[in-house]
Amino acid sequence: MTTRRQFLTHSCALGVALPTSLGALSQLGLSRHAAAQSATDYRALICVLLAGGNDSYNMVLPFDTDAFAGYQSVRSDLALNRGDLLPLASDDAEGRRLALHPAMGGLRALIDQGDAVLLNNVGTLLEPFSGDPSQRLPLGLFSHLDQINQWQTAIMDARSARGWGGRMADRLSELNLANGISMNISLSGSNLFQAGVNTDSYAIDTTDEGAAGLNGYAEDTDFGRFRRSAVDALLGTEPTHVMRREYQRRLRSALDGQAVFADALRSSVALTTEFGTDPFSQALRQVARVISVRDALGTTRQTFFVTVGGWDHHDEVLDNQARMLPAISDGLVSLRDALTELGVFDQVTTFTMSDFGRTLTSNGRGSDHGWGGHHVIMGGAVQGGPAFGLYPDITATSPLDVGRGIYAPTTSVDEYFAELALWFGVAPSELDQVLPNVRRFYTPSASTQPLGFLAG
Repeated sequence: MTTRRQFLTHSCALGVALPTSLGALSQLGLSRHAAAQSATDYRALICVLLAGGNDSYNMVLPFDTDAFAGYQSVRSDLALNRGDLLPLASDDAEGRRLALHPAMGGLRALIDQGDAVLLNNVGTLLEPFSGDPSQRLPLGLFSHLDQINQWQTAIMDARSARGWGGRMADRLSELNLANGISMNISLSGSNLFQAGVNTDSYAIDTTDEGAAGLNGYAEDTDFGRFRRSAVDALLGTEPTHVMRREYQRRLRSALDGQAVFADALRSSVALTTEFGTDPFSQALRQVARVISVRDALGTTRQTFFVTVGGWDHHDEVLDNQARMLPAISDGLVSLRDALTELGVFDQVTTFTMSDFGRTLTSNGRGSDHGWGGHHVIMGGAVQGGPAFGLYPDITATSPLDVGRGIYAPTTSVDEYFAELALWFGVAPSELDQVLPNVRRFYTPSASTQPLGFLAG
């Protein structure tokens, strides 16, 4: 039997867009209304979280002979064979040739074709890394709990329950029709990235109607009829307690929103692009389907959240990455093809996160928790490349090595996220409300982009 606590959890998982109070509206000011009037184009951000800490130094590698020799020496038994790597077609801004893991041929094609770029050695920082022992460091460095929180919230010195995607939505939600559907769509349930003050994630799954939360409510089965009867009875009461009334209001709004969403998704375009059967590819297929009904949903701004877990490879990192990286590579290619088919590839940017990078040195079985790592950005708006940020020299005496082959990041997550937020439509004057630490790395009023990997 479903308990009341489970019932409430399911209804909240539907991700109702919370109403904006008059006080909050006043706090956000008139800038949101101005943005709503000026932003008529559709834009979406797709966040892919590689949960557990991806060993990205075996995903993106140095290919030049001397640089590879340094990598091979430091990584020892974790080093890949140079002859198996997939070198990129052009050098990075430092004149270096980089290569990808041999299982990521699809990603290499995306980068070589100008549809994706790499961002090297990015991570959580409170201030630019100096190596000074007195430097302020992020809370809980190398901790899964703290670092996965910081990547999603962009708050480095405290734990937060609000994500930078949620803070963006709080400021841009008026660009979308007020129909109870949040602009933040999650294929991975509730998450910090999309949690705001007035908005939250709208959780869906990969079924044809995207059902989530109150699964079975509309099914013509014994369970569906029982559940529908129970919910309808609950909605038919007139509770006197304020919390019961609020629960009832949210449940009714969630069901109304679910009906709107399901109706819209039933009209989605039948894609000719083929996706793999793995969970990541199926999640991206559903993202493409939702994007195809953006007009029916009355939305001009959307974020999507997809988690792929299992990257905490303290052992068997070589075998695990060889098994897992192809799904990421192939899924991104299928998503590119589907968005191109829909005519919106230029309007959608996909980007990766992970808890942290991993140690360059081996623990004898795999790699341990690290700090800086490499990430992928894909979309029609990417420019330049093939890589941004500094790919460090991998040596036993690297000044970035803070111990055991843990490399400090040379690019902050604030710069990374600022580029994405500005492209998405956040006003420069509100950027530090979305990313409170950004001014330590970038001046929002600057005439240049934070990093330069996105056009427009």
